Amino acid sequence: MAAPDTTAGGAAEENIPAVAVIDDEGTVIGWTQAAEDLLGYRPAEVLNRSGAVLLMPGDRAARISDWAGRFGDREHWSGLAETRHRDGHRVLVRVEASRLRVPEGTDAWLLSATAAAAKVTERAASLLEPFINRSPLAMALWDRDLRCVWLNDAARSLQRVFPHYRVGRSLAEPLPGTDVEAAAGAMRRVFTDGNPMIDREARWVSPDGLEERTLSTSLFRLEGVDGRPLGVCSQAIDMSHSRARDRLALLREASIRIGSTLDIQKTAQELADLAVPVLADYVTVDLAESALPDVEPLQRLPATDVSIPVFRRLGVASIHEGVPESLWAVGEAVFVPPSSPFTEVLASGRPHYEEVLDISPGTWLDQDPARAEIIHGTRMHSLIVVPLKARGELLGVTVFVRNDNAAAFTKDDLMIAEELCVRAALSLDNARRYTRERTAALALQRHLLPRNLTGGGAVEVASRYLPSDIHDGVGGDWFDAIPLRGDRIALVVGDVTGHGINAAARMGRLQTAVRTLAYMDLPPAELLTHLDALIAKRQEEEETDGYPLIAMGATCLYAVYDPATRRCTMAAAGHPPPALVDPTGDVSFPDLPSGTPIGLGIGPYESLELELAEGTLIALYTDGLIETREADIDTGMDRLRAALARAVLPLENLCTQVIDTMVGGTSSEDDVALLVARTLVSDR
Repeated sequence: MAAPDTTAGGAAEENIPAVAVIDDEGTVIGWTQAAEDLLGYRPAEVLNRSGAVLLMPGDRAARISDWAGRFGDREHWSGLAETRHRDGHRVLVRVEASRLRVPEGTDAWLLSATAAAAKVTERAASLLEPFINRSPLAMALWDRDLRCVWLNDAARSLQRVFPHYRVGRSLAEPLPGTDVEAAAGAMRRVFTDGNPMIDREARWVSPDGLEERTLSTSLFRLEGVDGRPLGVCSQAIDMSHSRARDRLALLREASIRIGSTLDIQKTAQELADLAVPVLADYVTVDLAESALPDVEPLQRLPATDVSIPVFRRLGVASIHEGVPESLWAVGEAVFVPPSSPFTEVLASGRPHYEEVLDISPGTWLDQDPARAEIIHGTRMHSLIVVPLKARGELLGVTVFVRNDNAAAFTKDDLMIAEELCVRAALSLDNARRYTRERTAALALQRHLLPRNLTGGGAVEVASRYLPSDIHDGVGGDWFDAIPLRGDRIALVVGDVTGHGINAAARMGRLQTAVRTLAYMDLPPAELLTHLDALIAKRQEEEETDGYPLIAMGATCLYAVYDPATRRCTMAAAGHPPPALVDPTGDVSFPDLPSGTPIGLGIGPYESLELELAEGTLIALYTDGLIETREADIDTGMDRLRAALARAVLPLENLCTQVIDTMVGGTSSEDDVALLVARTLVSDR
């Protein structure tokens, strides 16, 4: 279908209305030059003929009947209509119809039509058209063939983003580098079912990738005076620099970035970095002492005549390099006057909002000359202070300031700041709880692990314990070296399931039980059998006493070395085998019978006895050393074999080398225990 030529000369170009007169029988009795210019019919071709010739074939009778039913008794009506050009294509027009009284006493209709795609001149413009053209809302009309028939100035300004914003261009026409399938499909659905589409977001990126636009588009169907669909109206607004959209993006980003780790300082800094510059020019995150485990109490710091240490700075960000607005660096105590907004927020738990920061004499700033000087020097003019509250406890405050940004904070900005702080406070509280429990568990773990290992006259020993950086940081991994009668030595390594302080406590119980059984001089297999029965019995007693049962699953490897015979007897309860490195540097993993883990009460266990050469290295370890999410135990054991090969270093250095090789600088997924022993060489 050819596009209508709406830019031809004459009446169409000047937008002179096309006028026709139709009598009450539907016969055309008047036809102007403007009507000929618009629809192509010469007077001789339409006068004294039925006006149905001006309509598209197929539904002429139904449309005429609809019009007669709707407007037959009116004096005036107007609306959109679809007409037929002489060459057969559709022309979308706006029709104004007025009833005429002719001398013969019969009625007629004066029809005045203007093409929807015609160029509107100031002389012909309606009262609404200047408003529509000045609107930032890009508006366009599309006919049933999805051909653009009209658009306003805002739509024309988007032609680089959407090249089909041109009168006469159809979405069905392919353009290089332009994908319009989604837009065309949406328009067809709206045209077909009549349901408008509201606020559909579309993203455009320039071919060079340097420019990006985000548009919010709405579509609704256009209907003619007969109620039948004629086309679609599209409305789009450029949201690329919308403050509301930036704020929503900020909250979405907050859910991803804030609290990415269980580290208090990192979480505080994430909040500060996120809010600058989208919300504020300068942000600080200051926490009270209650939120800061393992730091020097603020009460011990000396107060000044006008200010006291109330917070410790944990996060700060600014649009200015070097953060000239901040009097204190991260980690330092923050001093504030008792009457300041910061202490007021901490005491009340309610935010402080100053659209225009009051720096006049007589305010709290009189007691804080250093901060007043900074405020004047950096031109701070708008302030928000929001409490950090989580689970009913006040953790500190976050301060939002504007200086370079001339716009003052609004109530909407305050709401965004509060929402950010709510999310950050929960993450900070989680990090605080994690840090406290991890500190307590580490203290317990290190207290329970042997501090001064000795191999007596049998072996030289060294050890390492590495807490994990995941879960609760501390698990139930442990090791021990227990001197026995006859210069023999018992070497033990174990792994209690779980993490945190409970796992550390269960580990201590298991370690004590192993030492007690070891002093009874039980063989390894028998010792594990007694240990399994003991722990299973203890768990049954805890359950029958009405306390919540925390099942103690544990693996254990117990070995006894006799230097007189150079015999090493070992037994395992669900634990990986030891690594043995002979004096030549060859590494082997003995085929040790692996029984069930401790605590199931279904032993017994079997032992393996080996004769070791003098200078043999025995490496006992937990699975955290050899197993990761990316690699199974077999792969880990191969890596351990390579790390131990030709191990002639001092044992302390060897432990460090093995840990570095196996774990490196990555975060450990599980805690690691490593115990190495080298059999002594006789002097003979």
